[in-house]
Amino acid sequence: MADDYGGILGAFPYAFRRSDSLLFRSYVLVAGLATLLLALTCVLAIVVVFGQTAGARGGSFTLSRSFIALLGLLAVLPIVGPVLLAARTRRRGGRLSKSYDPPANYEPLLAVGGYLFLLSLYLGLIASMPETFVLDGETVTRPEPSGLFAPVLAALYALPAAASPILPLTAAAVILLIHRRLR
Repeated sequence: MADDYGGILGAFPYAFRRSDSLLFRSYVLVAGLATLLLALTCVLAIVVVFGQTAGARGGSFTLSRSFIALLGLLAVLPIVGPVLLAARTRRRGGRLSKSYDPPANYEPLLAVGGYLFLLSLYLGLIASMPETFVLDGETVTRPEPSGLFAPVLAALYALPAAASPILPLTAAAVILLIHRRLR
């Protein structure tokens, strides 16, 4: 089939071409860029960890390398998820009938879920920031909440660092819920 896609990379242009929703099309572009940036960040983080642990033998150092790769994968999957789900829904529906269109609000709601996940990643990073940390040999204190979003920042700072993954996990669950309800 000429309009089919071949794998994850082909799903992005396929979903972009087939969607009628401008919001979803914008998410396809943003998700592609966010995935590239996140993948680059993870690769650079792994290179740094390899450099810091080059002379060390296996054990916990190998685990830290694998953990960075796992975190990157767990962050990328919900970012590309809405694009893959929409492309798959359109492709599979197209096999059943020539003119399959998912419900009108399916792709826009997937885009909202995707944007919500990207926001939740950022908020989760803020929530996980310790009060003080060492950066290049200097002790740095996180900035005090100020401005329009001071109450939001204060609430995020008040969350225990161990609870910060709850934000992205909840947003990823929203994407799955949207898909299950509307496909």
